[in-house]
Amino acid sequence: MTIRLLAAGDQFVLSDLLVDAVRGAAPDGIDIRQLSLPWPVEPFGPVAEVDEASGTEDELIEALRGVHICVTQMAPLTRRVLTAAPDLKLVCVTRGGPVNVNLEAATERGVAVCSAPGRNAAATAEHTLAMILAVVRRIPPIHQDLTSGVWRGDYYRYDSVGPELNGCTVGLVGFGAVGSRIARMLRGFDARVLVYDPYVDQRQMPDIAELTSLDDLLARSSIVSLHARVTPETTKMIGAAQLALMPAGSIIVNCARAALLDYDAVCDALDSGHLFGAAFDVFPLEPIPADSRLLRTHNIVMTPHLAGASKQTATNAAHIAAGEVGRYLRGEPLHFCANPQAQRQVRT
Repeated sequence: MTIRLLAAGDQFVLSDLLVDAVRGAAPDGIDIRQLSLPWPVEPFGPVAEVDEASGTEDELIEALRGVHICVTQMAPLTRRVLTAAPDLKLVCVTRGGPVNVNLEAATERGVAVCSAPGRNAAATAEHTLAMILAVVRRIPPIHQDLTSGVWRGDYYRYDSVGPELNGCTVGLVGFGAVGSRIARMLRGFDARVLVYDPYVDQRQMPDIAELTSLDDLLARSSIVSLHARVTPETTKMIGAAQLALMPAGSIIVNCARAALLDYDAVCDALDSGHLFGAAFDVFPLEPIPADSRLLRTHNIVMTPHLAGASKQTATNAAHIAAGEVGRYLRGEPLHFCANPQAQRQVRT
């Protein structure tokens, strides 16, 4: 039987990248079809019951006719799409989690679903460090003033300057692929690093960081950066009460997920002067609404959810997904399967 594969790429993880990676990791003879989705030229969003998807159900249903394997970053694998694709047995999503797949419906139909965790760890860590430096040194507003013809020497006043990373205590909430990389980077600045992560044991911690409680981390850190996954326990884990524990003049950074943080509480803390600054790559609503407080509050550095954007991220994602395709075709266990019970159904 000829295996048919759909490479449903977009303008970041290109279809050609997916095809090249699959060709290098899988046996010859696969019939590969391509579909190009409009993200990021057009923002992603909910499609039926799945989140952060690009394209339509109808175009994907048509593209999946007779297809056994789908490799994609953003295609909407909804219940309707999965029901209309009876030949589909494997979906490889080239992102940290398969948020654009109805996992329950896939499992019911015996479709194994994989993702690509860690694909953007280096890019996100680098971006986070850049955001920290940008807000500490106030680079965006100073640049804007200069391009407007204004020389702001008053930024040199003692009450206007920020701290150095050298000797600073930085708290990392989460110590996974991104958090651990940032810890190593920060040690290069001679910063002290505290970590809160209930899934990490002190014996697993390298010498570069100290494991502690969340309250202790907040109370001791001049800069706090969020790197946790969103769960019922971590949703809005940093609110007004937690921000109040942070030292006066400190900084909060979020390049992970918006649900971790109460953004109104951050704006309140910035308006009151309790916080020196903040840096965000993720937001409760994307794009940011025109009436959002975030656009009016001082000393916030913002980027439009692109911390993981690098050429290496795109190629990493394609190769991780292609590796899963190769393992599936060889009958080997999948490394990053979100529903292993479906994989067992496929094999039986």
